[in-house]
Amino acid sequence: MKPKYQVIIDDIKSHILSGTYTVGEQIPTESALQDSYNVSRQTVRKAILELSNEGFLRSEKGSGTYVSHQYRSRTGGSTSKKTIGVITTYISDYIFPSIIRGIERRLNEDNYSLLLASTNNDVAQEKKALEMMLSYGVDGLIVEPTKSNLYNPNIAYYLSFKEQDVPFAMINAFYEELEVPFFCLDDVQSSYLATRELVSKGHTQIGIIAKMDDLQGKYRMKGYIKALGEAKLRFSPEHVLSFDTASKPDLSANVTAYLQENRDALTAIVCYNDEVGLEVVHACRQLGILIPEELSIIGQDNSYIAKNANIRLTTLTHPQEQMGSDAADWVIRKLQGKKDLPNQTYYQPELVEGETVKEMEMEIE
Repeated sequence: MKPKYQVIIDDIKSHILSGTYTVGEQIPTESALQDSYNVSRQTVRKAILELSNEGFLRSEKGSGTYVSHQYRSRTGGSTSKKTIGVITTYISDYIFPSIIRGIERRLNEDNYSLLLASTNNDVAQEKKALEMMLSYGVDGLIVEPTKSNLYNPNIAYYLSFKEQDVPFAMINAFYEELEVPFFCLDDVQSSYLATRELVSKGHTQIGIIAKMDDLQGKYRMKGYIKALGEAKLRFSPEHVLSFDTASKPDLSANVTAYLQENRDALTAIVCYNDEVGLEVVHACRQLGILIPEELSIIGQDNSYIAKNANIRLTTLTHPQEQMGSDAADWVIRKLQGKKDLPNQTYYQPELVEGETVKEMEMEIE
């Protein structure tokens, strides 16, 4: 458990960094803080002293304690080499090493340094990462949103970056509540092409496994529904398996149950990404379902795990390194004063043929 004075320090820092307390604004009195946190005056004074030493607060005798302007320039702004913060949901998993590699390559070209953080797709960890970036004083920011299909309680931190004229861009998704530049795969088109490929091969009973707390999952579901509609195929809720970050640890068991329930109903599945696609492959092997003879599978993202799997997964491309490089380039050019930069960049996916899709035989009457 944190010491009581540290709880006060963390809360006041959060209020400052999120813009609840602005530069020059007086914070609550010592008595008010005592009552609010149910602590002694000594504990309050210890917290205020620590925050003053860190440059967050300044005290005026006989007047009160105020938010100092020094915290904005006390770290990152004091060096000549500019620093770009990068916040992703994950760092070492799936497509993220390639995205980060693209960012790092572009930053190195102009001698920018990189400050990296990850959120594990958790808004509390995103809050800590944003506070770290604001406290450090990064010159620009690249963010992959956390649970982008849900309301985000950290919007105030992004508005603080805007107020401080710190340029930032988002990758892979964006928060629909914010007007923010973004670099994204056309996720609707990706899932649309996947579904259309299966339809073109004669499949009419097509399921989907989708992650629904991220915007990518919402748009990939939209592409699936669009392709079904164009082919005049019925959308069946029972053919949908949805999951989110919280339920992902149970995905293997849920995929197995989904396949057992739909074994005679489905001939093909569109998967949220390659990771899910390979989870389906594994479950099929456990259940004795032959791929693609009995079930066709399409992943998405053309990730390294698909390239290195012992089965060539049919999938869709994702720009990965290019996306990272382009986002870094946008931030650098913004810091250089360039205008008329794009606010929206969508990358178009392409089908990567593998060995997990079968063409259905036409029934002869």
